[in-house]
Amino acid sequence: MTTRHDEGPVVLHGRIVRLREFTLADLDGVRGVIGDNRVAHHLSFNTRNAEQARELLHTIVEQARARPRSEFYLAITPRDADRAADNDRVVGFTRLQRTHPYSGRLVYAVAHAHQGRGYAGDAVRTLLDFAFGTLRLHRITAAVGPDNRAGLALVENIGFTREGVLRDHVHANGAWRDSVLFSLLAPEWRRSRED
Repeated sequence: MTTRHDEGPVVLHGRIVRLREFTLADLDGVRGVIGDNRVAHHLSFNTRNAEQARELLHTIVEQARARPRSEFYLAITPRDADRAADNDRVVGFTRLQRTHPYSGRLVYAVAHAHQGRGYAGDAVRTLLDFAFGTLRLHRITAAVGPDNRAGLALVENIGFTREGVLRDHVHANGAWRDSVLFSLLAPEWRRSRED
């Protein structure tokens, strides 16, 4: 299912997506997510222009080389594309940031044109398998904007527990936004995978 996280690039295979390390060739895919106000509105940072997207991509590629790794920023690519060339196009990203040796924070986003196809759900489940399995984390949190209905439904359907609201948690695109905080524990994840 995975390569070991400390031996080389991470590649994870879900049911309909593949998560892989970003490369500098992924700029258009990155811009399609973080440069689109309809998507970036739900993220914790301002919508990015082309130069800012390029800078972020360079940072992501550099961080992937760090050992030990504290962050896994992975491209979401579809496995269900009709043409082989489409299988490597970036349709979104997942990010797992280790906040403690046994805890992490989850972020995910899918380009507007690719939403509603199950990519986010499969990507998050695939990343959680990696986090709780390979990395042996115990707790994962996710902070979701209260107006992000699809994002709220996704974490609730996966089994995250709502912990509360972080008031004025994010300042992006000129406004403060609350976040709904969720968490998932390793034993809960294992039980859900057995069902």
